[in-house]
Amino acid sequence: MNQGMMPISRKKTLAIVLAVFLPCTVVKDIEFLVIKTDQTILAENIICKLFILAVLLIVLPRFGLNWKEIGFRKSGILRSAGLGLLLGVSTFFLSYLTEYLVLSAMGKAANIQFFITNFALKDQNIGGASLAAVVICIMGNIVNVWAEEGLFRGLLFRMTKTAFTERQSNLIQSLLFGLWHIVTVIVWLLDGSIGIPMACVMAVGYVLLAGVLAYEWGLCISLTGTIWAGVFEHFFNNFITNSLHMVTDTGIDEMQILRIVLSNVLSLAFVLILSKHAKRHDRMTAS
Repeated sequence: MNQGMMPISRKKTLAIVLAVFLPCTVVKDIEFLVIKTDQTILAENIICKLFILAVLLIVLPRFGLNWKEIGFRKSGILRSAGLGLLLGVSTFFLSYLTEYLVLSAMGKAANIQFFITNFALKDQNIGGASLAAVVICIMGNIVNVWAEEGLFRGLLFRMTKTAFTERQSNLIQSLLFGLWHIVTVIVWLLDGSIGIPMACVMAVGYVLLAGVLAYEWGLCISLTGTIWAGVFEHFFNNFITNSLHMVTDTGIDEMQILRIVLSNVLSLAFVLILSKHAKRHDRMTAS
């Protein structure tokens, strides 16, 4: 029977985490900066995600782990998936509504349109709304979510909990997930789209936005015992962001940052409330 990871020191744990995280980051950065798969019809940097999955297949058994032990459990999948989709649908409904109301208050005639783009806070690449574009978007997001959730909320969260508290482990994987997204800002800096001051601001923004969701999805694991809530919300968030756009006469997704910030903050708030309620229920049951 698989006994999982044995406890090790904090220093050694962090060294192992970085030994897994850094090669994945290097491959991702090469793909973003050199290969630029996200600017093709795929609209997604798929190579680094496949690399992550290969790393997981190699690393998990070496540390006495399997997919089930990092959260991909069959039991509870429907309940967790329902929670993830509910979080995604409710928070994006409120954030799209807020974005529409703000644009209307500014005197802009806004409408929602469906077409596929890559995910970016600026310089989106439009891929259209054909069946092929939708299928590619769905498949790309499945691989993306499987890889990122498996790495960050799965392996890294699980590994750090052998030496750190659950909250500390959640903060560590959230920070790494935030840093994972900075490369997008580096792309804009190198191509001259933004200067260094704006790059610093946007880098902090990306770390915070991604970190908030990563922390929330870590809480969902503690709440449900599985990784599925984060997987399904992550997929929903990515697909909606790739496909459902607020269009005005002056541009596309001009206030996307408002929508993303609001949905992320609302999602974290909802999960914190659920976690507090669950802890209160556990205390009452225990007494």
